[in-house]
Amino acid sequence: MGAQANAAPVIIKRKKVVKGGGHHGGAWKVAYADFVTAMMAFFMLMWLLNATTEQQRKGIADYFSPTIPINRVSGGGSGAFGGSSIFSEEALPQTGTGGISAGNTEGSGADEAAGAEEELKAIEELLMGRGGETMVMENAMRHIVTRITDEGLVIELFELEGIPLFDPTTDEPTQLLRDLTTLITATAKVVTNSIAIGGHVASDPVVLAQSPVWEKSAQRATSVRRLLENAGVAPKRIERVTGHANRKPVQKNTMAKRNNRIEVILLRNTSR
Repeated sequence: MGAQANAAPVIIKRKKVVKGGGHHGGAWKVAYADFVTAMMAFFMLMWLLNATTEQQRKGIADYFSPTIPINRVSGGGSGAFGGSSIFSEEALPQTGTGGISAGNTEGSGADEAAGAEEELKAIEELLMGRGGETMVMENAMRHIVTRITDEGLVIELFELEGIPLFDPTTDEPTQLLRDLTTLITATAKVVTNSIAIGGHVASDPVVLAQSPVWEKSAQRATSVRRLLENAGVAPKRIERVTGHANRKPVQKNTMAKRNNRIEVILLRNTSR
């Protein structure tokens, strides 16, 4: 009797389990990861649509198409397609049976177009790189902008306020324009592309009965032709010299000095 009185009491704990609510496990993490992955794929798709050309998108689609077999030895390159990269302008992947064959004139034309594009870009980089060789050229480069168009590489020489390319009333070139044409000639000698020259002038502040803008633009373009030829450009490379008057201003204010400009175009080769 005494032993039982001294025994420790037995304590029973009851744990209440609540089902529903609270922690649901890790399933939501999997769903969230799938959502993030899908969003990343979506944004990559949107970026590719914006950053690639139609030909490049065609190349990407062909690569993932199960109907076009990929042969690792079909092309001459070491890329994923065994040929040209999908990011090469106007280039399609070369595959074993569904790609570009040697006799495919369309593919050959695309290759030629891509080659011409790369050539123009190389000329552009060469021209802009030469501008930093001296301080004089570096200052002169402020008057040059370039762009590649369907016609070729356009080298635009333009005036800034207070820094003209010609004597304001004549077609007599300033020293600045002479320096710029020397730079262009040094670059143009590297290639054999034909050349076109276009003159543009700003509108006169006063409306004149006989506006000289047509004559002035044509005379200035001719003056640049002479400068290029005197610097070493073969006369037979000059394909045309054109005066555009004030018909194509680059600024809304047609009287702005920025509209006084010369365009020297290295035309795309058509006999590649």
